[in-house]
Amino acid sequence: MQRWQTKSDLIELLCSLVNFPSITGSEAEIAIAEHLKNLLVETDYFKNNPSLLQLHPLKDGRQLLTALVKQGNTSETIILLSHFDVVAIDDYGSLKNMAFHPKILTKEINKRKEELSELVQNDIETGDWLFGRGTMDMKAGLTLQLSMLEKAMHGEFKGNILLLSVPDEEANSLGMLTALPVLEHLKNFHNLNYLSCLNSEPMFSKFPADKSNYLYTGSIGKVLPGFLCYGKETHVGEPFAGLNANLMVSYLSQELELNEMFVEKVGDEITPPPVSLMQRDLKEAYSVQTPTTAVAMYNVLYLKQSIETLNKKLFNAAEKASKSIVEHFYEKMTSYSQYTKEFVKPTINVHVFMYEELYEIAINRFGKEEVERRQNLLISQREEGDRDFSTLLVQDLAALCKDMAPMIVLFYSPPFYPSVSSSTNPYIASVVEKIQKYTAENFSLSMKEIAYFPGLSDLSYLGPVSAGSDLTSLMKNLPLQNKGFEFPEHLLESISMPVINVGPNGKDPHQWTERLELTYSFEYLPKILTNTIHALFKS
Repeated sequence: MQRWQTKSDLIELLCSLVNFPSITGSEAEIAIAEHLKNLLVETDYFKNNPSLLQLHPLKDGRQLLTALVKQGNTSETIILLSHFDVVAIDDYGSLKNMAFHPKILTKEINKRKEELSELVQNDIETGDWLFGRGTMDMKAGLTLQLSMLEKAMHGEFKGNILLLSVPDEEANSLGMLTALPVLEHLKNFHNLNYLSCLNSEPMFSKFPADKSNYLYTGSIGKVLPGFLCYGKETHVGEPFAGLNANLMVSYLSQELELNEMFVEKVGDEITPPPVSLMQRDLKEAYSVQTPTTAVAMYNVLYLKQSIETLNKKLFNAAEKASKSIVEHFYEKMTSYSQYTKEFVKPTINVHVFMYEELYEIAINRFGKEEVERRQNLLISQREEGDRDFSTLLVQDLAALCKDMAPMIVLFYSPPFYPSVSSSTNPYIASVVEKIQKYTAENFSLSMKEIAYFPGLSDLSYLGPVSAGSDLTSLMKNLPLQNKGFEFPEHLLESISMPVINVGPNGKDPHQWTERLELTYSFEYLPKILTNTIHALFKS
């Protein structure tokens, strides 16, 4: 008997998955992985093949799930990729206790629809939308993939289906990074040939009233550059005897925030400009000493640009900021000097370094053993997350070379998402053509192809990395590399495969009005996905 094939079955399965408050880093994120295994272990297929259903541990105790359904002796395999973690629910306010109960929440939102925007009201009035955290992103996609796995158990497809569902997609993608060696092991152990990876992240609207349907043949890339500003401390009564790190970071903000030089256009797709995700001084307690250090981190998205190109743009922006800082300082100092003839103007210069450059300077001065000793001591006492600990490593290195201050140090922090695309791959192009023809003929729907999924996804670690992307300059300036974080560059090459994303229709991801449209998602899409998998095996 098949349990997950009708619209009503899929709604019930989705609600049961949403009931797990699997916020990234929570206990429920561990529990839902175990729940997924328990769901599948009850099927006849995995009762007869228990070794093909496994939970794999992450280094922090969380788990990812693999479920392999084999068809005879064939090696041809399609990976179905999903994640089961969700973002936090503070945005729900008074509805917070209902965020993981879709049917109850949907009824309550119906009662309050007059408080909502016209777009949300219009959706409510159709009666075809289900609200709740994770309904769109991306437990509906996981629900549909479980349905496809069930079909595979009953012989629907001629090749193998490997379900891979991971935690931590919404934060650091540790689940996907952990999955890479697991996929390599399964490939070798079962003699699998990975034809393609099919993800089912939801469609993202390009504008609020967008009614278009999309499929994606890649995923946008992201780097997270950090800038440590190391100034010169002074008493507030003698402000020109030092340089405030807060002043330094403010000029970085002016130079980088929304900077159009980073916008990239490929076809009809455009990346947004950089935005600051973190900006603060690193002073731990109040005093009348000016802050010596400050840090800023920026979200920088890219399509086809090389890491080296981005690196140069970021470094140039830091150099422009350094010049502006010096100009500001001298302008204010000149104005102040008019009040007293006894004032002696100090000289100031702001150096700009890559992390790699500063590291080499420290080694030449103090020796590799001393630099590594200091870093190992910090590692042994680590309590911070990846971003804060990356900053701490850079801050300590800068303190070792503080005579070179004031300075700005450019470095990178996890997460890093390579830009990937299969849009020019003939195999994927053929599959896309078949999907478009099928949806047009059977549902009178137009399915538009987009080369890069805009919301970031774990496809970045499986798809073909954009041509010309040399990660060397990034890895050399990633303080955490091999210090509690290992980016598996070699596995990206050995596991790489064509990718495609065909997912459900929803709106407002990461907002309290997150919702899933049910007719397309649970009536049309199961058939579209089935057709897609057949096309992936036949092409």
